[in-house]
Amino acid sequence: MSILAGIDLHSGHIFANVEDRHRSVEFIALLKRLDEHYPPEAIIRVVLDNHSAHISKETMAYLATRPGRFEYVHTPKHGSWLNLIECAFSKMARTFLRHIRVGSIDELKTRILKGIDEINASPVVYRWNKFDIGVA
Repeated sequence: MSILAGIDLHSGHIFANVEDRHRSVEFIALLKRLDEHYPPEAIIRVVLDNHSAHISKETMAYLATRPGRFEYVHTPKHGSWLNLIECAFSKMARTFLRHIRVGSIDELKTRILKGIDEINASPVVYRWNKFDIGVA
């Protein structure tokens, strides 16, 4: 099972789909959900890694149908990078997924989406501050 998710950095809202796999078709479904959510004139900047589903022929074909709508910002392959969605996944693991027992995959999917809805009820907006790294 895969959780495909993203965070709106302006509102803190988490968009998540719980899928059996993480292929292009599932990733495109998340992009379509983002496309429907935001006003048509908005540019949607997506920060992501180079997972094959993000850069596949199918995904690029979908993006071509929405010219200028999505802007990709890829995380570097060679170094660590603060990934807010990984922090959200960690929070999920430490809170509502900790020590649970479920009777089926569908029940697990339901629990994950319910937990994300609870997080979205009081979203956290992440703010970075400029800091001095001591370089002259």
